[in-house]
Amino acid sequence: MKFEEYKTLGFTNWCVENRTTVYIFTVIITLAGWLVYSNLPKEQFPDIKVPQVYINTVYFGTAPADIENLINKPIEKQLKSLNGVKSVKSNALNDVSVILVEFLPEVNSEVALQRVRDAIDKSKQDLPVKLDAGPTAQNVEFSEFPIMNVNLAGNFPLQKLKDYAEDLQDAFEGLPEISRVDIVGALEREIQINVDLARMQSSGLTFYDIQQAVQGENINISGGELNVNDVRRTLRVKGEFTDVAQMRELQIRTSTGATVRLGDVAQVEDSYEERQDFARLNNKSVVTLNVIKRAGTNLISASEGIEKIIEEYKTNQLPAGLNVIITADQSERTKADIHDLINTVILGFIFVVLVLMFFMGVRDAIFVGLSVPLSTLVAFVCFPLVGPLIGSVFTLNTLVLFAFLLGLGIVVDDAIVVIENTHRLFNQHKDWDIKQAVKAAAGEVFVPVLSGTLTTIAPFFPLLFWPGIVGEFMKFLPITLIITLFASLFVAYVMNPVFAVTFMQRHDDQHGAHVEVNHRKAIFKPTISLLAVALVGYLIHRGVGNFFIFLLLLYYFNHFILTPRILVPFQERMLPKLQHGYRNLISWVITGYRPVFAVGAAITLLIISFIAVSIRQPAVVFFPSGEPDYVYIYNVMPVGTDAVVTDKTTREIERRVFKILQENKAMGAVNSVISNVGKNAGDPFNPDRSDTPHKSKVTIAFVKSVDRNGVSSQAMLEKIRTAVQGIPGTEISVEREQNGPATGKPIQIEISGDEFEPLMKIEKEFRQKIKEAGIEGIDQLKSDLITNKPEIIVQIDRIKAEREGISSQQIAGSIRTALFGLEISKFRDSKDEYPIMLRLKPDDRSQIERLLSQEIVYRDMNMGGQLRKVPLSAVATISYSTTYSQINRKNQQRVITLSSDIVPGANANAINLQITQVMNQMELPNGYHIQLGGEQEAQAETTDFLVVAFLGAIMLIYLILATQFNSAVKPIIIFSTILLSLIGVLLGFSIFNQSFSVIMSGVGIFALAGIVIKNGILLIEFTEELRQRGFPLRRAIIEAGGIRMTPVLLTASAVILGLIPLAIGLTIDFAGFFSDLAPNIVVGGDSAVFWNILAWTIIYGVIFSTILTLVIVPCLYYINEKVRMKWFGKVDPAEGMTMPESAEAAI
Repeated sequence: MKFEEYKTLGFTNWCVENRTTVYIFTVIITLAGWLVYSNLPKEQFPDIKVPQVYINTVYFGTAPADIENLINKPIEKQLKSLNGVKSVKSNALNDVSVILVEFLPEVNSEVALQRVRDAIDKSKQDLPVKLDAGPTAQNVEFSEFPIMNVNLAGNFPLQKLKDYAEDLQDAFEGLPEISRVDIVGALEREIQINVDLARMQSSGLTFYDIQQAVQGENINISGGELNVNDVRRTLRVKGEFTDVAQMRELQIRTSTGATVRLGDVAQVEDSYEERQDFARLNNKSVVTLNVIKRAGTNLISASEGIEKIIEEYKTNQLPAGLNVIITADQSERTKADIHDLINTVILGFIFVVLVLMFFMGVRDAIFVGLSVPLSTLVAFVCFPLVGPLIGSVFTLNTLVLFAFLLGLGIVVDDAIVVIENTHRLFNQHKDWDIKQAVKAAAGEVFVPVLSGTLTTIAPFFPLLFWPGIVGEFMKFLPITLIITLFASLFVAYVMNPVFAVTFMQRHDDQHGAHVEVNHRKAIFKPTISLLAVALVGYLIHRGVGNFFIFLLLLYYFNHFILTPRILVPFQERMLPKLQHGYRNLISWVITGYRPVFAVGAAITLLIISFIAVSIRQPAVVFFPSGEPDYVYIYNVMPVGTDAVVTDKTTREIERRVFKILQENKAMGAVNSVISNVGKNAGDPFNPDRSDTPHKSKVTIAFVKSVDRNGVSSQAMLEKIRTAVQGIPGTEISVEREQNGPATGKPIQIEISGDEFEPLMKIEKEFRQKIKEAGIEGIDQLKSDLITNKPEIIVQIDRIKAEREGISSQQIAGSIRTALFGLEISKFRDSKDEYPIMLRLKPDDRSQIERLLSQEIVYRDMNMGGQLRKVPLSAVATISYSTTYSQINRKNQQRVITLSSDIVPGANANAINLQITQVMNQMELPNGYHIQLGGEQEAQAETTDFLVVAFLGAIMLIYLILATQFNSAVKPIIIFSTILLSLIGVLLGFSIFNQSFSVIMSGVGIFALAGIVIKNGILLIEFTEELRQRGFPLRRAIIEAGGIRMTPVLLTASAVILGLIPLAIGLTIDFAGFFSDLAPNIVVGGDSAVFWNILAWTIIYGVIFSTILTLVIVPCLYYINEKVRMKWFGKVDPAEGMTMPESAEAAI
């Protein structure tokens, strides 16, 4: 064909003719992309935004049953009428109400928060008047989690350590990346007025008298202004107490007019609150600062900012001998993961360029390979614009980096097809210049390239609508891939053609791909140039200079060995033989009934793959997991247990942990063992921050996997789990850190209904059936309903109370002050203010007889408001009982949750399938339900979505292909590539017995659908093109296959080799290699555990699909066309045309 007969593209033609402009634009894009990359917030996992609202209410001295009735039910009543609510979960605890409202994914987080606040306002008329705090509503921020612990230790009093901790707390919270800092293990100062009940009553005083006296004297009031000698001065009445001694001397007037000294009826002390929390590091007491990051901010810069503050304080403010130790620094894992993935991306890029060299030569391979970093930089430029559209900050995290890694072999596809076509036309048409070759090549393949890019993007588009927390977590993968793939199309048609015009050379007819030249002249200029640049580089940094010396060595290797001895023989001898052999294979296959046999064999292989999977079923997991970096030991004692008792049990847990570590010589593999009692002793992602003195948590932080010297953290977890069992009076669970978003336990059953008695009966029956079913693999099935919380019930005799003229509120208020205490004022010093607490002294409030003898002072309105006193025993009786430690509700029903981990080697899906069978056998009363929750609920939701999304992706791809080919059948032929890829996936997981991840394998299959479709498009589209140019059906199929075999193999090889480093966990420290000649090669790194299932899914699918596509797609096309011509009378487009002598003559 002549050049004029080719269709060309206007914008590519303009770029070719204005190359300087394109180069300037490329430089601008490179600088802008690097600037955005440098400033993007960096964290391990994405900033998740889900429409969940947390409501917290505090009402001290209130039992869970009363919290449920007085607070939870009135608020839930208003919440259930809100639009877009998916579920409402509530927890009624002692003193605290926690409600979690989850909205449907399409509801904006801020809109959800406002709706909840409006509902709370409506419910306030039904809530108690004097709540201690709340109800307050706030969005659940999954990115706000502890990023490190800063531990203070030394030979200092605890109060002094707390002062230092508060100074650091103020400094840390001044960083823009930090949301808050919690102090654990410190003493909380308070001024205590501990009243002697007998003396107070004998003096004729009441709590109210003491409260009024203290409040009346502890004042600081502005009195206005005075004009003194023409100077206006403010007048301030300063009467606040400056020390405890002044408070002891306070005179209190009784009802008879006498005065009593406060110190005579009460112990007034500058003391501390009863300890509700403890903290230890490696068995030594510390004061710990738990640093919480703000959502959407840079984790690494936050960590660096904290370390800088610590160094400044050590130098200027903190005393010698004070140890400041950072533990559980999440930025270390984040930096390691990002570092490993970046190195893996570089390694994958090198592998991709290497495979391109064999088919295209070094020069063409390099500027095709440049499409990878250029597409990445274009994508980075777009990222800041994406954040506002998705409603969250776009961060550089492991999902974004993996998307780039996944795209390594995909983004070069467009450049491969364009440059390979340019290379072919340029060497085929000797009378064309390079500009003509570029213009013709770009125009010829534009439709299949555009269609291929759209079909690759199509499977990822439905993933943008993935609901729930898992969808919010995973959405950054499709977003990054979609942007990067569009960027690759831009690079392929704007930048790569310009590179081709500048650098591509025509092969010499006589010598083929390699022309003998004078070696000295050939290497002189590059040697001098690279040495000069290396010398300048050494002035900057040794690693920069070493990098350019390495490039020089690579240049020599390529010039003397790679090109003449490896690449040229492959291109001149091996590749033509491969193409010729493939042509012969296609010629043989599409003869007679062989196409039908070939398609039948492929279908048989697909059936065999399904049979193989059913026989050797791979383990199915939700998220993949490997060796844990953190092990958490959660200790839960009966509600009401004092923190001191909980701490004693925690010390026993620590002793057993250290014993196991020492016995297994694993101390060197552990970075720290941190214990928290009372505060921060629960799940770090739980929004409830209330104190829990009956709970504790021990965190074991392991060093990086490469530094563990063969110690398995998973094995340590199992040994620790066994060792800590058997401690009486407590429930202990040992867990690993979450991989991916928190979704709950692998085994979780929810039993819901209105009353606890039937619920507990159902629970007992269900446990018995589980036991009878002999289900193996369940670790410990625990219930969240605890019914043995000790309780003392004060039953008011309303008849007697009314006769005495006293209300229930007055009785309850007096008891509350006596036992729990009442904050009556504030004591201020130069640094802070502290509560002044009024209550009975410890001896009086610990004896029930003294509590009953307490006189309640009140104003009897039946007798004209006269002050009267009545003993509590005269109007109330006391009884001992037990009650629920907490009451959980879901969607306005009470719920009991049974949960468990699974034993090592067990499969959660298989266990839950057996549990479901047991559930189906249960006969439940009306209004009572039993269902799976937690991880299984999320997994079912995810599976349902992925099925619907995959069908949606298939529809999108079909529409694109039907539009391109104007045919309803040809898209179905191309779809066969997806089924062929499934053969590889199923056989790969079955043969190698790898775990199948619902999330990772599912996303891998989506990616496969787009990747393998491209190969079918290239074959079918070019076959159609040749038939339009005069080739009969059979010859067109053979020639199209022979010519398109190279880009098909190239794109498949690029995808496979780009993912191999991630699949096997291969990382090379390139910075260390160039700086210190220390590559630190690692196989099976931490990041591989999370991502290798996805990588292997794609690799298995691409290998099988590519091999079979090159045979099966031509067969299907041949069968379809023969059927159309024979049965439907369709005419071959080549009929009546003169067939060109060769494919080269036609194209």
